[in-house]
Amino acid sequence: MSARFVAGLDLGSTGVKILVLDETGEELTVEQVPTPWVIGPGGTTQLESAALITAIGSLLRHAADAVVEHTADPDARIASVAVSGMGETGFLIDANAAAVAPAFAWFDPRGTEQVAAMPQELQADFAGRTGLPLGAQVSVAKILYLRDHGLDLTGLRWLNLPEFVAMALGAEPAAELSLASRTGLLDQDTGEAWPEMLAYLGVNEDFVPPLVGAGAFLGSATGDWLPTAFRDAAVTVAGHDHLVAAVSGGTIPGSQYQVSMGTAEVILRVLEEPPSREARERLAAYLINCVRHVVDGQFVLVAGVKTGLLMRRGLQLFGIDDAESRDRLDRQVCALAPGGHLPEGSVIVRGARNDDGVLSLTIPADGVTQAEAFRAILLHGNDEIAILLEAMNREVAPATSTLLSGGWSAMSSVREARSQVLPNLRVSTRSQDTAFGAAMAASALVDATAARSL
Repeated sequence: MSARFVAGLDLGSTGVKILVLDETGEELTVEQVPTPWVIGPGGTTQLESAALITAIGSLLRHAADAVVEHTADPDARIASVAVSGMGETGFLIDANAAAVAPAFAWFDPRGTEQVAAMPQELQADFAGRTGLPLGAQVSVAKILYLRDHGLDLTGLRWLNLPEFVAMALGAEPAAELSLASRTGLLDQDTGEAWPEMLAYLGVNEDFVPPLVGAGAFLGSATGDWLPTAFRDAAVTVAGHDHLVAAVSGGTIPGSQYQVSMGTAEVILRVLEEPPSREARERLAAYLINCVRHVVDGQFVLVAGVKTGLLMRRGLQLFGIDDAESRDRLDRQVCALAPGGHLPEGSVIVRGARNDDGVLSLTIPADGVTQAEAFRAILLHGNDEIAILLEAMNREVAPATSTLLSGGWSAMSSVREARSQVLPNLRVSTRSQDTAFGAAMAASALVDATAARSL
């Protein structure tokens, strides 16, 4: 019997990654390239479909080479590939499956005016209906922006980023539920597209592709741009990146906070029953989502802050762009005495709220070091997280433990800061939880396919 390999793709805000598991379930290779954003004025950030596919192609070639080298077999194959990634961001595609406009980053401010102009009855119904706070982050805001700037939506379909990449690999167009939950197009009570929102967009029900659960078989990899090792691999969408990362280590206890620290820092609670409409409205006032999980039948509370974005911008401001310099800063922050050596209020930070993301540093005192400023950014994140936890805990009993994952969790200063507001914190031992979780979804798909063939 030939060796079996599976691959997980993670389309992240900072980088696009692929992780391959070998026949024993161990990591064979992990590769990453920067997400090819095009940065514009005023925080506008977009992605061209061709650039994304070029980045994916590069990763697939590296992964294919690793498999061939591992097996010493030029005909070695990857059995399945699962795609996960960021929510809200996606492409509008035409009847030929071609993207007709760029994808906007979830933190791109475009769509703000369209949200404000939305009819009052839709605004009032939005949070209770979709489980999302209404703002520029949701996909419908970006779709409305494109419509209002001349794009005819007739005959188009919306694909979230992982769904678009799965289609480019050869899968059928589909809307995976955890990603569809983040668009503003899904009615959480019915689990179907929201008719009133479709009518406001001026589109019909075909605008949203068929809804499927995470891990469903969507077709085989047939793209002529694919390396030989990926040809005929089974393709699936693993789901929203933070949720995929959360289940990478197995089932999440209901008594645990799952915290994923990327560009966004996301706090998850798993629920066996959906929150009531009234609870969704109360939570949305704090920018907390109540949406579908990647686990069939489960729901999640998703509380987010843009702390990773602020920390990244802090490092850029300090001129820190390599691991050695970041590690040095990390040690300096940890060496600070409790409370620091400066008077209270020497560094004032704003921007971590999920509807903000603009790093604002006000330094009204002399003697502020990079370490003091970075710790102030961390503690500002703590303050915002405490507000979110209080709001969540009014609806669901407080969790008693925390699992922290994501790139920023490698910093000791980050772990020390978060342990002040999150209970019984422990840190994931994996470097790429989302890509690993996606690879596990790919493995489950192969197992399910084999079982059906018996």
